[in-house]
Amino acid sequence: MHTPSRLKETLPPKRRSSGHNAVLIGAGILLSRLIGLVRERAFAHYFGNSDAADVFKAALRIPNLLQNLFGEGALSSSFIPVYAHLLAKGEKEEADRVARVIASILAVAMSVLVLAGVLATPLLIDLIAPGFQGEKRDFTIQIVRILFPGMGILVLSAWCLGILNSHRRFFLPYAAPVLWNLAMIGALVWFGTTRQSYPLAETLAWGAVAGSVLQFGVQLPTVLRLVGRIRFQFETVSSNVRTVIRNFVPGVAARGVNQVSSYVDEILASFLPAGSIAALGYAQTLYLLPVSLFGMAISNAELPEMASRNESGSEALISLCRRINEAMQRVAFFVIPSLAAILLLGDTIVAALFQTGRFSQSDVQLVWIVLGGYAVGLLAATIGRLYTSAYWALRDTRTPLRFAVVRVTLSALLGWLFAFPLPRAAGIDPRMSVAGLTFAAGISAWVEFGLLRRSMNRRIGKTGVPYGFLARVSGAAAGAALVAFLAKDIVDIAPPYSGIIVLSIFGAVYLAATATLGVPEALKLLKLAFRR
Repeated sequence: MHTPSRLKETLPPKRRSSGHNAVLIGAGILLSRLIGLVRERAFAHYFGNSDAADVFKAALRIPNLLQNLFGEGALSSSFIPVYAHLLAKGEKEEADRVARVIASILAVAMSVLVLAGVLATPLLIDLIAPGFQGEKRDFTIQIVRILFPGMGILVLSAWCLGILNSHRRFFLPYAAPVLWNLAMIGALVWFGTTRQSYPLAETLAWGAVAGSVLQFGVQLPTVLRLVGRIRFQFETVSSNVRTVIRNFVPGVAARGVNQVSSYVDEILASFLPAGSIAALGYAQTLYLLPVSLFGMAISNAELPEMASRNESGSEALISLCRRINEAMQRVAFFVIPSLAAILLLGDTIVAALFQTGRFSQSDVQLVWIVLGGYAVGLLAATIGRLYTSAYWALRDTRTPLRFAVVRVTLSALLGWLFAFPLPRAAGIDPRMSVAGLTFAAGISAWVEFGLLRRSMNRRIGKTGVPYGFLARVSGAAAGAALVAFLAKDIVDIAPPYSGIIVLSIFGAVYLAATATLGVPEALKLLKLAFRR
C-alpha cells in the first residue's frame, strides 16, 4: 500500500545518520563553492587587484550585512531548533504555523530594511570605506544600491534553508547558491570584454540580483510542498513563535558582532595600499572553503539532530556530549590537512584558482600570505561552529554571543596593532600589512574556541578530540604536505594544471597515510570509494 504524497509530508522527517547528512550538505556546499571559485577566477581575470575590484568587494559587503544578520546564522540559531523539535514530536500543524509567521515577519522586515539601506547608502559608505574618495566612492554607492534588494531576497532563501534542513532535505538549499554564482559568471563572460572596469562592476551587481531571485526560486516549490500554502500571518500568541523571536534577537546580535569584525577589517584595509580589500576577499574565499565544507556541513547536519533529541536530563547531556565528540573528530580529520595545505602549498592553490589576466604572480604571493594569517585560526573556527550549534540546540544563543564579542574586540585591537604600528616599526612592505588583519583574526578564533569549550565542558561534560587521533592526523597531513611541496618543483607546468596535480598528490598521500595509521574516517572513505 502506497502512502499518499501529501500524507508523507506530514510525517516526521526520516532520520538518517548525521554523517550521511553531512555528506549531502558537503556535496551541496562543494558544488556551490567550486562554482564560486570559478566566479572568483573570472572576477580576478577581469578585475585583478584594481580599484574597481576594491569597489565591488566593499560594495558587496554592505548589503550583505542583511543576509548575514538575518539570514542563515540567525535563523539556524532560533528557527531550526523550534521547528525541528515540533516536527519530531509530530506537531506538523503548529510547525507550519510557526514557519508562516516567521516568513511573514522576515518579508516585512526585509522590505523596510532594503528601502532604508538604499536611502542611507552614502552614510554607510562613509562608515565602511572612509578611505574611498571621488569616483571610487561614487561607484561604490551606485553598486550598493543595486545589490540591496538581492540580499533581501537571499534572507528569504535562508528561511527556505531552515525549512528544508528541518525536513532533512540538505542538498538543495546548499547547492542553490550555484545559480547565484552562475548568474554573476554569465555577466562577467558576456560583458567582460566590452565594458570598462567600473561599468562592468555595475553590470556584475545586476547579475548578483538576478542570481538571488534564482536561488530563492529554485527552493520555493519544495518548501511549498512541505509547509503547504504560504500566506501572511502575524501573531505572537504561540509560545513557539515567541521562543523563535526571543532567540532570534541574540542570534542577530551574534551575527552582527561577527559582521563588525569583518567591517573593522574593511575599514582598516581601506587605509592600506590599493588592492588590500580585494586581497582580503580572495583569501577569505579560500579560507571559507574548508570552514564551509567541513565545519559548516558537519555542524549544520548535527543541529536538527541535536534539536530533535527525545532524551531528557542527564541522558540528554550525555547524548549531546557524544555527538559533539564524534562530529569534532570528523571535523579535525578534514581541517587539519586543509591547514597543512594552506601553509605549505598556499601559493600553488592561489595560483591555480586566480592567476589569470590581471592577477599576477606578485598578487599570488600577497594572497597566500593573507590566507596564511587566516589559517592560524582555521581549526578553532571550524570546531567553534560545532560548539555554537550545540548551544543553539540547547536554545542558548546568548553564551555564543558573549564569546563572539570577546573575539571581535580582541581581533580589532590586534588587527590595528599588526597592520599598522608593528609593520612600520619592522620596515615591512606596506602592501603586506593587510596580512596582520587575518593573523589577528586567527589568534582571536582560538580565544573564542577556548571560551566555548570551557563553558560547554562545565555544562555537559568533557568534550574534545583524543590526542592520539590528533597526532596521527597531524603527522599524516604534515608528511603529505611535504611530499606535495617537493613535487611542486617537479611539476613544471602552468597553473591551474600544476595545482590540480600537486593537490591530488597531497590528497592521495594523506588518505593513504591516515588509512595505514588506522584512522576510522579514512577507512570509511576508502570503503565508500571502493564499495560496489
